[in-house]
Amino acid sequence: MRLPVWVFAAVLASLGVAVADDRPTCEIPPYLLFGNNDLKRVAAVVTEDRRLTVAVVGTGSSALAGPDGPSSAYPGRLEAVLRQRLPGVAVKVVTLVRSRQTAEDMAKGMAKLMVDERPDLVVWQSGTTDAIRRIEPDDFRVALDEGIEAVQKAGADIILMNMQYSPRTEIMVALDPYADTMRVVAQQHEVPLFDRLSIMRHWSDTGAFDLYAGGKDNFLASRVHDCIGRGMAAMILDAAHLHVSEHKAAQ
Repeated sequence: MRLPVWVFAAVLASLGVAVADDRPTCEIPPYLLFGNNDLKRVAAVVTEDRRLTVAVVGTGSSALAGPDGPSSAYPGRLEAVLRQRLPGVAVKVVTLVRSRQTAEDMAKGMAKLMVDERPDLVVWQSGTTDAIRRIEPDDFRVALDEGIEAVQKAGADIILMNMQYSPRTEIMVALDPYADTMRVVAQQHEVPLFDRLSIMRHWSDTGAFDLYAGGKDNFLASRVHDCIGRGMAAMILDAAHLHVSEHKAAQ
């Protein structure tokens, strides 16, 4: 049984994610963040072994340039927030980012990744390159199926993450068919989907971020990545029911 919305709000407030009066730039509607798919492996290793290894597999949009890039990009922010929210747990986030890879390219390397890194959770960011190259959506779906199956066969959990939103390029690249495919695949495999496209579109529509803006100092990108990392942490804690233990421990 899922917890009521007020509990979600409490978790998000503690993460600085979804309470508009607290940190409006990180507001994420609960319907975009929470679902009914559990992260059982994450729950087990955190509660029993007091450790958690996460592998982020993605393309260039999962990284930031510059000397502070690794710590400012959402994988680094995800690690920092999880360490804060899971005291006493050895949290490690491994980032495996390669630009211009399709879902098929990444799926082919999943089995090796599971052997080399032995992650408990894989966050798989995909879709952008496939959309740019106009890969057939059916081929995209097959690649997602194969990648998910490789991760699950190794005993790990997986979260799919779709592409980032940019008002500058949305009329140039047809992202929605690929986002729809990822949504269907996530439902079929009963795995969480971090809907980055809808979340960032929400931020743009509400004025939380001016995604038309840009800058060489990565200031805007760092703020967006921080919010994505916090949102991802909230999703993981909820899907693994780990905030329930924290709530009881605080009483």
